[in-house]
Amino acid sequence: MAEYILLGFAAIPFIYYLLAIYSTARFFRVSRRENVPNTDFLPPVSCLKPIKGLDEDAYENYASFCRQDYPEYEIVFCVDPGDPALPVLEKLVRDFPERKIRLLFGSGRNAINDKVGRLVRLTTEAQYDIFVITDGDVRVKPDYLRTVVAPFRDPKVGAATCLYASTKETNLVQELQSIGMISDFFAPVMVAWQLDDLKVTFGQSILTTRKAVASYGGYQVIEDRPADDVYAGRLVAEQGYEVKLLPYVVQSVADFQSLRDLLYKRTRWMTVQRLMRPWGHLGLIFTWGLPWALLAVATHPSAGVAIGYLGGYAACRVMITSMIGVWGMKQKGLWKKMPLIPMWDLMAFVMWIVSFGRKTIRWRGVDYFLREGRLVAAFPAKGS
Repeated sequence: MAEYILLGFAAIPFIYYLLAIYSTARFFRVSRRENVPNTDFLPPVSCLKPIKGLDEDAYENYASFCRQDYPEYEIVFCVDPGDPALPVLEKLVRDFPERKIRLLFGSGRNAINDKVGRLVRLTTEAQYDIFVITDGDVRVKPDYLRTVVAPFRDPKVGAATCLYASTKETNLVQELQSIGMISDFFAPVMVAWQLDDLKVTFGQSILTTRKAVASYGGYQVIEDRPADDVYAGRLVAEQGYEVKLLPYVVQSVADFQSLRDLLYKRTRWMTVQRLMRPWGHLGLIFTWGLPWALLAVATHPSAGVAIGYLGGYAACRVMITSMIGVWGMKQKGLWKKMPLIPMWDLMAFVMWIVSFGRKTIRWRGVDYFLREGRLVAAFPAKGS
């Protein structure tokens, strides 16, 4: 009896997989029908970029925003004096004299999350009322602005966000990260969209308005919080606005050079998610298909169980990845990376387990507790 109960629990991830497949199919079908080419709604836009450090291929990333097929927009960077990205930004200004590019130096704030500190100044000094906020490692196509502003013709929309993929991968770690994002990260996003519970934005592309940001008190409200992109969408939704997920894909430069770096950052992210949403994070136990399939085979070793659980797991994971990455996001060369999915799933499962043993988050060399969503130093500063 215990064996059959365990086999029943081990089958629960398949329910999640089937829901993810259905949600993905419906999202791309509905989104492509709703998001037609935009030719008549072209309000002025402020592209805001909080910059810290020099990202790989930084010039091409920045330049892609200067090549937009859009009538009126500005690009505003906030960077510290002496930052290694500054010479690249100055070259950008020289190379695109026809573009309205402004450089702001320093946030003028003492924020734990210095990126958000920069966003406080950027959103305050932006000339226009639609904000397009992107990281320094993001690259876009010339139709990007035309596409992402379209949802804001509806005044009920307060924020939107885009899917994203790597520009290219140069090592196994980057391929693991890429396949993990498409096969693992975006699947629950599709489910959340289907359940009408999508209230987050992704830092690679946050689209919002001055009015929506002001409605929750501005970026200064979250300058002592991690996962600012998650909060940016959640706080807008709490004010009664809609948050849209767009099928448009922006590119993010893959920059993980070591497995240690990938594991560290992803484990930190999972720890943040656990501290922010403890019950939701615990519920992920029923989304890990591979560990449950292995447990089922170990408990009831037979050809039927192995084929049913391991074969079913492989079929579902390939289906989810191909529907999101190949059919939906139009990513080339994804099939050759699919053998990495089981490796990623086992790594992600281990990181999920490790996240339960962490009480603090290391942020720029300092350990913090997360209290009511806010970062609080774990150890008082010397002299305080």
